[in-house]
Amino acid sequence: MNVIAKSMLAAALCAASLGAVHAQAYPNKPVKLIVPFAPGGFTDVVARILGQRLSTAMGQQFVIENKAGAGSIIGTDFVAKSAPDGYTLVMVSTTHVISPWIYKSMPYDPLKSFTAVSKLVDSPYVLLVNPKVQARNVQEFIALAKSAPNTIHYASSGNGSSQHLMGGLFVSMTGAPLKHVPYKGSGGAANDLVAGIVESSFAGVPNALAQVPQGRLKALAVTTAKRIPQLPDVPTLQEAGVPGYEASVWLALLAPAGTPREIVNKLNAEITKLMATPDTRKALYDAGVEVAPSTPEAMSDYMTQELSRWGKVVKDTGIKIE
Repeated sequence: MNVIAKSMLAAALCAASLGAVHAQAYPNKPVKLIVPFAPGGFTDVVARILGQRLSTAMGQQFVIENKAGAGSIIGTDFVAKSAPDGYTLVMVSTTHVISPWIYKSMPYDPLKSFTAVSKLVDSPYVLLVNPKVQARNVQEFIALAKSAPNTIHYASSGNGSSQHLMGGLFVSMTGAPLKHVPYKGSGGAANDLVAGIVESSFAGVPNALAQVPQGRLKALAVTTAKRIPQLPDVPTLQEAGVPGYEASVWLALLAPAGTPREIVNKLNAEITKLMATPDTRKALYDAGVEVAPSTPEAMSDYMTQELSRWGKVVKDTGIKIE
């Protein structure tokens, strides 16, 4: 072996050794977990459950920071431009692959600007209405909307959000002339729905479970093909007379592009272990979501598929930023 070859081999071994040490030491300081939505919403609830458990499991604080705005773009862009060292992560939702089809320009690429760590959970949305709405079921709700066009509003967590798309898909498939009202987060949308300022919303299960059992809101249907155990008496939209309607929201953990594979794998392994524990599964079940961890590679492939799928939905529904 010549001198150059020996030098290259030594450098490679050194890099591998440093990578192993880096991963072994990670994390050696607090980790920022950015939630690109306002506090109190669906993503925020799951982030706090996961962050608390990761803090315990990995021996460092996973600090939740809410950076809401522009359909999750502001907080996500912050992470895209952060150092790829594993200390700034983002929890994204389906909105991550919807925004590129809604906004004319994006400050990052939803796929290339990030390294997937893991898929986390899946969840349906629930069609909720204020009790003052004189509709006992979906068909009555559609008829009511058609009888007084654009007087029934549906709230969402923002333009281009999953809630926006769920409502837009419903309008497209039923012809119900609902008027979209974007908020800066699902928490604000839920508060105004309870107050009766807006009449309806497609909301995450955590929001539904916080209001429906107490009678503050009515649940007319869920968006998935099957009913959910947390709300067993609530029909699916297909059962309620909207054939072909099926949609769910997912959450995933991403890191900036270029984050070392050793760190990504370590985070993924910890998340997979946590998601398998009865305590975590129960906490997430009570929050209305279904545990769905994945490998980094599987999540990367899934995001590519979802980007294409939601692009078609946006095109078919004609949804635009208002």
